[in-house]
Amino acid sequence: MAESGTPSERIAAELRRRIVAGELAPGARVPSTRRITREWGVAMATATKVLSRLREEGLVRAVPGVGTVVVGTKASGAAAVEAAVAGVKVAGAKGAGAEAAAALAPAAVRRARAGGERDLTRERIVATAVRVADVEGLAALSMRRVATDLGVATMSLYRHVPGKDELLRLMLDVAFGEQPLPEPPASMSASDWREGLESVARLQWRIYRRHPWLASTMSFTRPVLAPDAALHTERSMAVLAGLGLSRDEMAQASVALAAFVCGLAVHFEREAQAEQDSGLSADEWMDRLDDEDHDRLMSDPDRFPMFDAMNRGPEIDLSLEALFEFGMARMLDGIAAVIERRRA
Repeated sequence: MAESGTPSERIAAELRRRIVAGELAPGARVPSTRRITREWGVAMATATKVLSRLREEGLVRAVPGVGTVVVGTKASGAAAVEAAVAGVKVAGAKGAGAEAAAALAPAAVRRARAGGERDLTRERIVATAVRVADVEGLAALSMRRVATDLGVATMSLYRHVPGKDELLRLMLDVAFGEQPLPEPPASMSASDWREGLESVARLQWRIYRRHPWLASTMSFTRPVLAPDAALHTERSMAVLAGLGLSRDEMAQASVALAAFVCGLAVHFEREAQAEQDSGLSADEWMDRLDDEDHDRLMSDPDRFPMFDAMNRGPEIDLSLEALFEFGMARMLDGIAAVIERRRA
């Protein structure tokens, strides 16, 4: 392995060499970030950069519940072959297999790209980007990675999408547009507002669960122009119209409820990434916690009297679903109190 470059580049080069040499076969699991930190003695951020680099090159992909695995030749496409050849050069591999790959790759890349670029559309680019983000998280998404999966040159994407910011905006709108809002009732009574807001909040929760990366792209201070997402706020304000609230109160109630749902949904991606890195679900991770450390840290009755009392009672459900249900109900209770004050 070449000794030049940053630690992440050197580690990526070594793993790239193993993949090209066949030491890591298609479908084989590559070292997780935690294993990389242990084997190479680097920080978690460095280990994350290693896997991100290999994902961008199309050499590996993340499989939920399994971890990061080597892609197959067909799945990786011509761009992955090109990346593998580049990796051979970086790693300094000199074997016959590497020379053969280097000799064959340019023709394979040209043939795959010629066909791929003819069929390239903005819709295909956005759909591919959404798929990458759904499976591997937003950190794996780049214009280069999307081009890799489509088997085209990176610059070809810019003829359809100006850049990553616009790509994210299109992805956001597509995600919200996949599950349209239910039709509102023909006539809504004053008591139907709560059910109307709840239906919007539950739909947003389902959308965020389907696309774990989505919540982290949302901004409530600098919102992007995404019509399908804006329809949610439009519907919420329409539900509250005619109840005596001011325009400020209708807008603030609608956005505050949406912000609560989004803020909690951010943990979907964090949990998905943690599961990929560790290979453990949240429940499995909790089961592996050292009971002695847990008791020492959280069961000190002097420092944590409330935790100590809860630990002695029945188990408390603090799952994301339970927190969503509790928080949404309390948000609606608060809006109801404002409505009652206005009516009074």
